[in-house]
Amino acid sequence: MAVPAAFFGLFFGYPVAAIVARGLREGGRWRFGRFTDVLGDPGILHVLWFTCWQAVASTALTLVIALPGAYFFARFDFPGKQVLRAVVTVPFVLPTVVVGSAFLALLGRGGLLDDLWGVRLDTTVWAILLAHVFFNYAVVVRTVGGLWAQLDPRQEEAARVLGAGRLAAWREVTLPALAPAVAAAALMVFLFTFTSFGVIQILGGPTFSTLEVEIYRQTAQLLDLPTAAVLTVVQFAAVAAILAVHAGTVRRRESALRLVDPARTARRPRGTGEWGLLAGALGAAALLILLPLGVLAERSLHGPDGYGLGYYRALGSVTGSGGTFLVAPVAAVGNSLQYAAAATVIALAVGGLAAAALTRRAGRLVRGFDALLMLPLGTSAVTIGFGFLITLDEPPLDLRSSWILVPLAQALVGVPFVVRTMLPVLRAVDDRLREAAAVLGASPLRVWREVDLPLVRRALLVAAGFAFAVSLGEFGATVFIARPDNPTLPVAVARLLGRAGELNYGQAMALSTVLMLVCAGALLALERIRIDRSGEF
Repeated sequence: MAVPAAFFGLFFGYPVAAIVARGLREGGRWRFGRFTDVLGDPGILHVLWFTCWQAVASTALTLVIALPGAYFFARFDFPGKQVLRAVVTVPFVLPTVVVGSAFLALLGRGGLLDDLWGVRLDTTVWAILLAHVFFNYAVVVRTVGGLWAQLDPRQEEAARVLGAGRLAAWREVTLPALAPAVAAAALMVFLFTFTSFGVIQILGGPTFSTLEVEIYRQTAQLLDLPTAAVLTVVQFAAVAAILAVHAGTVRRRESALRLVDPARTARRPRGTGEWGLLAGALGAAALLILLPLGVLAERSLHGPDGYGLGYYRALGSVTGSGGTFLVAPVAAVGNSLQYAAAATVIALAVGGLAAAALTRRAGRLVRGFDALLMLPLGTSAVTIGFGFLITLDEPPLDLRSSWILVPLAQALVGVPFVVRTMLPVLRAVDDRLREAAAVLGASPLRVWREVDLPLVRRALLVAAGFAFAVSLGEFGATVFIARPDNPTLPVAVARLLGRAGELNYGQAMALSTVLMLVCAGALLALERIRIDRSGEF
């Protein structure tokens, strides 16, 4: 636990604490009265209310739309299933600014709906809710569907033999077994929508603002660190409470169920009715997922002179970006790949050690450490990025001019995915195998190499793939620390979207499409080595 604890203490706890201290300390004294001042502001209360309201609405809408998809992915075997699983996961690893721009191209002024029927939704909350469903659909499908695929269908069949109807059998047998996974998925969706930044920034405009957007505004635009510090503490407390409840649902799910091989539960649909329901559910998923991605690609090819590769060719020129970059925008592709590779190595080292420690120890301290590893997913990335700038600026950790700063920020997001992927597999390794190897004279290192590693190799590859994909898409912290001559793909997209002009917009769509294809390729590769575990994303 020492290495992960030191990593999170230095690169997560220290920057966040420093930002909060700068905002709440004055003249060597804490000014806790600022909480009353900030939280008594009607404008801030409105932001808090909208943050909670849109998170609840987004979570409910995501569950309603995604649960049918989770059922069909879990219980049916159909052509193209692996490819479609990878496709529905692509939105989750896309930068939120890309998700926002895709829906802007679909629902905004001059978008697809505006061109076809004169309908615009970019000025309404519906654009935000639909974008959140698009982003979080895979969380429900993989978390709930992963468990559903391992529930023994004979239990429900036995209830029907005893006289229960189809609906009653599902309500009395399957639903209680699924409840912990549904609760865990709902909490994760709520967490991601509660801390939403890029989607709100692009689609919300001046009308809608969440805590994360308000923290960014107070920090980067108004330079009001006291208000930003108060909002950071409020968000941190809310996220900690959400993760505590989530940890309880995970433990309940792990201890309460007997699971079977998913290969025994999936079957081909029977009859026109089941094929029709499957087609309807998958059609709705395709419409939700593929339409925004398709519009994104279409906008990258549609220039003022018709369809072509003009926007892609402009990515190779510094002058073609209108002074937005010091280097050609296409350089962001190479930068992102290099940064993500380094972040993946860091995340695997830190997350692997953390998962091993959590496997071998128990108690409240370790359970608290498990929750700590998840906090970067819900803590303000704006706060972390700005904290990096003001804390890692003195020897021996003067890293502001170092390239490693970006991978360190990205690794904070990648570590939770490594832990959540590897932990259930490590827990499934029989301790007697390790003990037998030790009795035969193997050192602890050789026990790991000869016993654990062969069993967790596939999980390690999956963890590396997810860490790489989410590192590619990290934006909130990277936007503060990426150097102008070494932008990442998400930062480049945001800068292009922030400048007027059709050429800048087209290049943003082109870079977004490149990032989408890279993520899709990584996820398709993961599907070939994917491990099936209940309730683990």
